[in-house]
Amino acid sequence: MTTRPLALSLGDPAGVGPEIVAKAWAELRTGGPAFMVVGDAQSLRAASGAPSVRAVTGPKQALEVFADALPVLDLPLQSPVVAGQPNSAHAGAIIRWIETGVGLALSGQVGGLVTAPIAKAPLYEAGFKFPGHTEFLAELTAGAPLTGSRGPVMMLTAGDLRVSLVTIHTPISAVPEALSVEAILAAARVTVQALKQDFGILSPRLAVAGLNPHAGEDGGIGREEIEVIRPAVDVLRAEGVDVRGPSPADSLFHAEARTRYDAVLCMYHDQALIPVKMLDFWGGVNVTLGLPIVRTSPDHGTAFDIAGRGVARPDSLVQAILLADQIAGRRTQS
Repeated sequence: MTTRPLALSLGDPAGVGPEIVAKAWAELRTGGPAFMVVGDAQSLRAASGAPSVRAVTGPKQALEVFADALPVLDLPLQSPVVAGQPNSAHAGAIIRWIETGVGLALSGQVGGLVTAPIAKAPLYEAGFKFPGHTEFLAELTAGAPLTGSRGPVMMLTAGDLRVSLVTIHTPISAVPEALSVEAILAAARVTVQALKQDFGILSPRLAVAGLNPHAGEDGGIGREEIEVIRPAVDVLRAEGVDVRGPSPADSLFHAEARTRYDAVLCMYHDQALIPVKMLDFWGGVNVTLGLPIVRTSPDHGTAFDIAGRGVARPDSLVQAILLADQIAGRRTQS
């Protein structure tokens, strides 16, 4: 058992978060890694399987009880939860759970933060001003010291595939304008840094995807590769990065291609997430790179349509917990 558990923010309690957290605990309770839920104890008790839940005062106590009960730092909701029905009245508590988890990670009391899924719409109704978890975590950790390049950069992992994104939740029509040499360089540098520090790859190999079909066909199907992406690749190569591209995205993700790089830098959301979900739909993990804390999350949403039915799979959350523990261990050793 590690000397520090992970913190796990409960996410939207009306979604599948409580259920998959309970199932992840049942799977990991005997071998770890240990984690402490930051959230509402009653929501966990009501989750499928009704696990043994114990309120704890902090990480040390969480380690002591983890094998016998699901430890929760109980920050209770002020209104009831109906499975499958998001409620903006829960927004304040959801935000507080995230903030508390970040605080525990920044103080070193926990090894890192794993975040269960949130729904943006009810948070927006309550005045939440961030596009999602990633941007909120960047704001919460902005004042903390960091060695190396600062993100946030979103990476998704599935099996032997790692993909990082230059743009995240950007409408496809706005992606070309959002791309710049500086944006590509920033995402690439954070990715290379994380491959070394967090994944233990001493000499990372980075592939860079093109934006257009066939990577633009030398300008015949778009000029972003010539005017934006290739200049960034040239700068990275001059900095000593083992990088290739821009490469046609449609030939970057098959099994043989994946042996030639350690991560792919993708230009937009679906370019990255489609291959991840094709490779391992149930086990993909979202990692936020370039933060002073470790943060992972399952690569899926709140799934309100199946909440409360007992059929949600915890695979992605289990993998997120395992990966957070691995990264935390590497950071401790570095």
